Amino acid sequence: MANIVIVSTLDTKAEETSFLKELIEQRGHNAILVDAGMGGEPAIPADISAEEVAKAGGGDIKEMRASRETGKLTPIMIKGAIEKIKELDAEGKVDGILSFGGASNTTLGTSVMKAFPFGVPKFMLSSTAAMPAYAARYIGTSDIAMMHSVLDIAGLNDLVKDALRRAAGAIVGMVESGPPITAEALKGRDKPLIAITEFKFAEGAGHIAMELLKEKGYEPIAIHAQGIGDRAMEELIAQGIFDGVLDLVPAGVSEEWIGGNRAAGPTRLEAAGGRGIPQVLVPCGFEMISAGPLSRKDQGDPLWASRNLAQRKMFFPDEFRLQVRTNAEELKETARIVAEKLNKSKGPVKFFIPTQGWSVLSIEGADLYDPETDQVFAPELRKYLKPEIEVVELDTHLNTPEFARAAVDALDQMMKAR
Repeated sequence: MANIVIVSTLDTKAEETSFLKELIEQRGHNAILVDAGMGGEPAIPADISAEEVAKAGGGDIKEMRASRETGKLTPIMIKGAIEKIKELDAEGKVDGILSFGGASNTTLGTSVMKAFPFGVPKFMLSSTAAMPAYAARYIGTSDIAMMHSVLDIAGLNDLVKDALRRAAGAIVGMVESGPPITAEALKGRDKPLIAITEFKFAEGAGHIAMELLKEKGYEPIAIHAQGIGDRAMEELIAQGIFDGVLDLVPAGVSEEWIGGNRAAGPTRLEAAGGRGIPQVLVPCGFEMISAGPLSRKDQGDPLWASRNLAQRKMFFPDEFRLQVRTNAEELKETARIVAEKLNKSKGPVKFFIPTQGWSVLSIEGADLYDPETDQVFAPELRKYLKPEIEVVELDTHLNTPEFARAAVDALDQMMKAR
């Protein structure tokens, strides 16, 4: 028997919640109802009441029900629900989390789910899952599974029942697939996990490096460095999932301060240093800005206007994506920011720079080839880095066995020296 937490608002969604609870119990599992409703009295009892949730979030449910300021009150219920579910988790009573509803309940449910680590089954049935402006915010960097209900989940009819049946089946299937992979469960494993960032323009280097890591007894885990993937990696590192990092594409750092499409948040490049695990870095991606689609150029986009991107070298992979060349001043500022972050590292760090090109776009003959601009990065990085962090320049380009082997060998040496 598994414990599946249902986060709901029992003042408005009691009938549907009760139906979900019965479906889960019919499959042999225990459903724990957490009431995060604040509009009125619940129509059915909860295992964790709205009063308890509000109190845990620092509020008073009676005062909250008398208020109309839902924008200020919802965070209180989210915080309280997280606290109460974490108490359940400490008792080993959270095998999965399920929620359903429209925009408000989806924000509530997914905000709660984000507070729980990778691997804990999370399922959201939402009538707003397909709205482009909302979907990415709902999921964020979490491993939340979302299903678009299509119809509004208001009252029980044959179509709503069908959607709820599938939601119940999904979360039950997820919890029955086995316990989540956690940092605790990974301790003592024979093959240490290595996070390796990659994207399309560094595929060759990524493939070679992964094979070399496997040969040395590691299990490499590829992270797509498209912004959200980088953020998720930082969270997984902080959770203790990874033992080392081969950061081939740390460009989420430059994209963040410049304003590119692959911005990875203000804490990119900080989790590994905070934990003290070995890091090897490469400047792949620092030579470009993800600024697509091209239509932004003629729409007064602030990034294009402020940085005069239209006058720079460009590469068009397709109609949506566009890579624009960074200039010398941007590389210098990126070097300073990177050095500032790496200087806080509690563990070993090395930085490898391939002088013949940092990606397939910046090698000789490629669209973003600009070796004179690339050359400003290494001196600037050394200028700000503390002396014990070595910067190694190799006379080759990124996607060569020679470069990949040097980077992997350096990481292997640091891992063995721990």
